[in-house]
Amino acid sequence: MSDSVSPCIETGAPLDGMEAFESINDIIAEACRRFADKPAFSCLGHTLHYRDIDRLSGHFAAWLQQKTDLEPGDRIAIQLPNVLQFPVAVFGALRAGLVVVNTNPLYTEREMRHQFRDAGVKAVLVLANMAHKLEKVLDQTDIRHVYVTEMADLHPWPKRSLINGVVRHVKKLVPAYSLPAAVSFREVLKAGSRHSAEVVASRGDDVAALQYTGGTTGVAKGAMLTHRNLIANMLQTQQLLGKTLEEGIETIVAPLPCYHIYTFTVNCLFAMTTGQHNILIPNPRDIAGFVKTLSKTPFTVFVGLNTLFNALCQRDDFKALDFSRLKLTISGGMALTQTVAQRWEQATGHGIVEGYGLTETSPIALVNPPDAAQIGTIGKPVPGTSIQVVDDDGRALPRGERGELCIKGPQVMKGYWNRPEDTAKTIDDDGWLRTGDMAIIQDDGYVKIVDRKKDMILVSGFNVYPNEIEEVVASHPDVVEVAAVGVPDEETGEAVKLFVVARDGSLDPQALRQWCKKEMTGYKVPKFVELRDELPKSNVGKVLRRELRDEPSNGDSSRSEKLDDLAGEKTGDMAGEKTDATVDEKPGDGPTKTSRSSSDVS
Repeated sequence: MSDSVSPCIETGAPLDGMEAFESINDIIAEACRRFADKPAFSCLGHTLHYRDIDRLSGHFAAWLQQKTDLEPGDRIAIQLPNVLQFPVAVFGALRAGLVVVNTNPLYTEREMRHQFRDAGVKAVLVLANMAHKLEKVLDQTDIRHVYVTEMADLHPWPKRSLINGVVRHVKKLVPAYSLPAAVSFREVLKAGSRHSAEVVASRGDDVAALQYTGGTTGVAKGAMLTHRNLIANMLQTQQLLGKTLEEGIETIVAPLPCYHIYTFTVNCLFAMTTGQHNILIPNPRDIAGFVKTLSKTPFTVFVGLNTLFNALCQRDDFKALDFSRLKLTISGGMALTQTVAQRWEQATGHGIVEGYGLTETSPIALVNPPDAAQIGTIGKPVPGTSIQVVDDDGRALPRGERGELCIKGPQVMKGYWNRPEDTAKTIDDDGWLRTGDMAIIQDDGYVKIVDRKKDMILVSGFNVYPNEIEEVVASHPDVVEVAAVGVPDEETGEAVKLFVVARDGSLDPQALRQWCKKEMTGYKVPKFVELRDELPKSNVGKVLRRELRDEPSNGDSSRSEKLDDLAGEKTGDMAGEKTDATVDEKPGDGPTKTSRSSSDVS
């Protein structure tokens, strides 16, 4: 049987180097020795070198080991935006043998409570700006150890005092909170410096991080990413980009949030492995400030996604930057549109390399080769990875036929935390992970995503799950029935649209949205609401989301309330937040109108 009709399994190049490291700690320790005098992370005008990362993470690890009752395997939530404390805390926690639970710093109390309880979190490091929300849920969790940090805590004096003072007293960005047992992160590091961190023999199969995702359903689940999973993805990225990037030379812009698996792996892990310099951007929603930072930074690598690229390309000050040193632009998190790719190339003189991944694959699974990228495809499997597309019965299909994309490789998660049934539905006995995305393997081996089997909505690279939205909205006293779907949106790729059956005609769409904002993170809040007399259902009473989603009028404001216009703000941008409360949102302020294109990362 010819290749054109034979079942197809595509496999990347062999993966080298896995046997050299047992844990992430081994890789980071070696990197800190090899690149000790090189810059590792910069943020808000201050730089930590590799020796600083090693020293400070050692202090945090020593505190956790010597001053708490935490034991290897316990979970610690890191709830920070892109600040210098993030890598210090992550690597310190891993050195102590703890499991890192990356947590969005702008989660609502409801979202925090679910994640902390589900993961069994016992310790948390939170930015002072969000500590008031932690106060409200703390007694409903198993958290025993609370650490609070401010924006510039790792900056030298007097810059530390100046930045923290402006954030707290001028911009009023730190609401009052009461956490009597909390310890400041600076005090923790100072006390930890008096002790030595003990070596923890973490193994490859030990869980390093719980990365929360909805998986193929709407219930937020913790993907168990092991040391081996994350090491594999580091090495896969290194092997793929090794001919393009030089060790210890590159400066990588990191505007996407470190708590997101994309940046967590690429900037916090891969870049550390190869001795690169990361520029942490706490708030790229401030596009003018972001461009100003770029103008002072001779960057060589830019890691972003479609909405951010599009926002930057609208600005003359960005297009006026010097891109002569730029070697590589990487896109992930959401589909890269051809229009935006062309705009980026026109503005910078360089193309974009697009990849594909999932939280469950640590995340990178496929990527376009930098020297042979095909816009509109997600490329080919990375080293050590196999892919196939299958029909509804799980049979592998030949090239050119549409089916569900399945992935197998060392970066595939161990499973979902405490959810064996969900794990079994996602990963089969042979190790194939079902992505829920419909794809075609082209004749040249490149892969194109053509549809989504699951109902997940992708808002600026962030997963939004209809089940969660509907559960929240259905609890509103004036809502009888609700369905949430994704509709096309020029700014965010997709936006959330609600179809609501109300008890009477008095339900106000804007009031419903404001109600949603109290219960959900910004990127989940609906952008459109359409009131209906009834919703389409199957013969067994299941609401037919696809029928609603496929209606040609979706996105037409003549038939639905466009709620971002009503509220005078943009929603669902890149990082999934209305604004970055750590930098430019004053608690209690109403939404502000902005005329510029914005992309939010917290």
